[in-house]
Amino acid sequence: MHDVNNDIYFPRANCDARDTFTSMWKKIFQDITFEKRKQEPGFESQTISIVKNIADDLPDTLTPDLVRRTLSSIPRGVIFVPVFDEFDRIKSPDASNLMADTIKALSDFGVDATILIIGVADSIDELIEEHHSIERTLIQIPMQRMSNAEVTTIIENGLNALSLEIDDMEKKTIVDLSQGLPYITHLLSLHSAKSAIKRESKIIQREDIKEGIRISLSDWQQSIKSAYYQATRSPQPGNIFREVILACAFAETDDLGYFSAASVRAPLNTIVPDRSYDIPNYARHLKLLSGPDRGGLFDRVGEKRRLRYRFISPLMRPYIVMRGIDDQIISRDQLSELAGDQLTPSVSVGL
Repeated sequence: MHDVNNDIYFPRANCDARDTFTSMWKKIFQDITFEKRKQEPGFESQTISIVKNIADDLPDTLTPDLVRRTLSSIPRGVIFVPVFDEFDRIKSPDASNLMADTIKALSDFGVDATILIIGVADSIDELIEEHHSIERTLIQIPMQRMSNAEVTTIIENGLNALSLEIDDMEKKTIVDLSQGLPYITHLLSLHSAKSAIKRESKIIQREDIKEGIRISLSDWQQSIKSAYYQATRSPQPGNIFREVILACAFAETDDLGYFSAASVRAPLNTIVPDRSYDIPNYARHLKLLSGPDRGGLFDRVGEKRRLRYRFISPLMRPYIVMRGIDDQIISRDQLSELAGDQLTPSVSVGL
């Protein structure tokens, strides 16, 4: 239970694909409680307190104006910051449009509230429809992937809490495989640590990382695993779909995560050192991997000879790299050589 006696209040809603404008805001208002005093009947009655939440008194369907009026009723002096996390999962265009109308209404009426919207996107265009009418009220905050030092800190803090140690080379492997995503860091570190504990060892070693990779791959989202299977299946012996996709995971990218066909050449020749590949050898692969028949791995933009590609899912790249290790397409030494600093920024937008 929360109250609104604090100076700053952060109710939070985790959005999902089924959410509507009404359901999102009811998640927020469900967390705002207030105390209502009621006099019992009789001459010597006592006053009793009833704790309710704001959502109890709201109608079945909410509108931007009703949200604005509800937020205006919150006591003065309280800075209200509703947080909508994973907003990119919202599928309803109406919910996005109504959120824009709500932000405009709060600004026009000077309501003391700040809406924080968090989601994976390149810009606000992908999160909120009709955002142009409220651009003056928005602040976009890009969130870059974590640095290697920050990922290392996550690993060390977790192992210190468990009184475990890790070889420096294995620590670097987890950092390289994480690609700046803390989710991957936690997942791989967890299963590697469990492997060491199962061996009754206090030191995470090479065999534990190998086991951690294997279990992490099995725990991955089914949609990612299915897309990878569809992208790499081929009846032709000697096909290089797996190698091309792995090379794309190491390709140099621009600020928005797009890579060119030319940037695939160097990592592909590192992955397959006994052959020399140039763009004509894999250009067809990139085209097919951008279409639905191959899982639609890439978003493709630009014109002929100026095409650029990007993984649609940010979780696909680390999955592909781990598969490359698990399937022995690349060695641990090749991973260190290929990893470098070519990490695609994962962008969240805060409003």
